[in-house]
Formats: sequence, C-alpha cells, structure tokens
Amino acid sequence: MDGSGRLRVTRYVCAIDCGQAVNPDGVKAQMEGGVIFALSAALRGQITIAKGGVVQGNYDTYEPLRINESPEILVHLVPSHLPPGGVGEPGVPPVAPALCNAIFAATGIRVRQLPVSSTSLMRSGE
Repeated sequence: MDGSGRLRVTRYVCAIDCGQAVNPDGVKAQMEGGVIFALSAALRGQITIAKGGVVQGNYDTYEPLRINESPEILVHLVPSHLPPGGVGEPGVPPVAPALCNAIFAATGIRVRQLPVSSTSLMRSGE
C-alpha cells in the first residue's frame, strides 16, 4: 500500500512468445499498455449504477492508473524464428490473477472479487 492507503503495484514482469518480433519496441509498448489497462481494471474497475445509468461515464469518474501510479514494467521477448503473431491481447488476461496471487503470497488473504481495494483486503483479513 502507498502512503495514502491505496493498493499499489510497484513492479510487473512478463514474457511474451509472439514469434519473430518484427518491431520489438512496439511489442514491449503493446504489452506495457495491456498491463496498465488490466491493472486499472483490477484495481479500479468498479462499475456503479445510479438512476438507471452507469456513473463512471468519463475520466472524471473512472480513474485508470496515471503515469505516476504505474509500476515499473519489464517485458521479456522470447527469442523465436516462428512467424510473427499477435500481441494486442496477451498482456491483459494474466494481470488480475498475478495480482491476486501476489497479494496472497504477501498477506495470506485470498482475493475473490474484483476490483481489489485496500478496504476489501482489510475486511477479508479480519
């Protein structure tokens, strides 16, 4: 948790086997963006309904991770001579499970609901 009591990820390491990486920097950027998108959903993806409509309609009510809140992201490209493959989605699916497993390893608390918040963790630990 950071100084304000919010759950914070400081480092994320991932690897991708996308075949031959034609543009390695582009692959890394795509993975970094996917990780930030997925962490935003896992930490702040609460959707609330009021008066029959979604409250989080714009960036003033939906808060994705900002640059200063983003973790250090290390992307490893698996060397390959296979044809290039897609890199648009592989960065997203493993993030929430990895986050929940890291929380369990650090606290012994199993996370069973997203988004994860420091409040829900404190309630689970009681």
